[in-house]
Amino acid sequence: MAPDPGSPLRRLGPGIITGAADDDPSGIATYSQAGAQAGLGLLWAVVITLPMMVAVQSVSARIGRVTGRGLAANMRQVFPRPVVYLMVGLLLVANTINIAADLTAMGAAAELAIGGHEPLYTAGFAVVSLLAVVFVPYHRYVGVLKWLTLSLFAYVGVVFTVRIDWLSVAQGALVPRFALTGDTLMLIVALFGTTISPYLFFWQSSEEVEDEEADPDAGPLVDHPEQAPRELTRIGWDTWAGMIFSNLIAFFIILTTAVTLHANGQTDIQTTAQAAAALKPVAGDLAFALFSLGIIGTGLLAVPVLAGSAAYAVGEAGDRKSTRLNSSHTDI
Repeated sequence: MAPDPGSPLRRLGPGIITGAADDDPSGIATYSQAGAQAGLGLLWAVVITLPMMVAVQSVSARIGRVTGRGLAANMRQVFPRPVVYLMVGLLLVANTINIAADLTAMGAAAELAIGGHEPLYTAGFAVVSLLAVVFVPYHRYVGVLKWLTLSLFAYVGVVFTVRIDWLSVAQGALVPRFALTGDTLMLIVALFGTTISPYLFFWQSSEEVEDEEADPDAGPLVDHPEQAPRELTRIGWDTWAGMIFSNLIAFFIILTTAVTLHANGQTDIQTTAQAAAALKPVAGDLAFALFSLGIIGTGLLAVPVLAGSAAYAVGEAGDRKSTRLNSSHTDI
């Protein structure tokens, strides 16, 4: 029997897309560094960040769905305008740098996988992402992003191309152990930073607003409290599903590089391209191909999210209409 069109299963989206976009190429580089440098020793980090991610993303999503406004618009309600502009400006700078890093990683991965010239691939991916964001209607593009989340399963597939001691994996995931060195502590900070990222807060909140506005029968929960039980339940398990998916993929990336690169003494990995290239002689052509294609797929998913979250924040911060309260919103 097909699921009810109004059921949570059919309405999954913001949480799943947000979680998948968290595993962007620059994040993959960080996870690869963790596996190559520390082996299985830092698997616990992606386990312990899961409830933190769920908490902050759930709050962000609820803010959007309850008020009918994104984070930046709500921030303008309670913070002085210069403070909002500063925070949005920092987000814009960070996202711009991140987009450049992701596009470069995608270009390098394409060059490794099929040959050619990295700058041309990088420019091509940038143009494709720009055209898609600008010209593809929201309701269609969301469907594309949902399908692109499947590209992350490439990193699950890589694991099955190598032999793994699953008892050691369980110990690494459940028992926090790490060396008190500067490099290791910086790596832990990087793992937390790439897992819990500000652009995801703005994105999921604004996506809830987009979904609400795209549904003629829906409205902000502050105006339609009768919809709250269904919507808050959907947000809850959509967010849990998305964050579990995100951390599961991060777990597999660390695991893959730990049992291949770290186990063979290759501990100095700085980029996703280095990780993919290093995998080829160690784990074979299939692992190399899956890893490389995963970088491209995740980049096509993450770049629009990075650009979109910045655009939402800038638009909301500068939209005077978003700051006007009607009488039913004064309690928020």
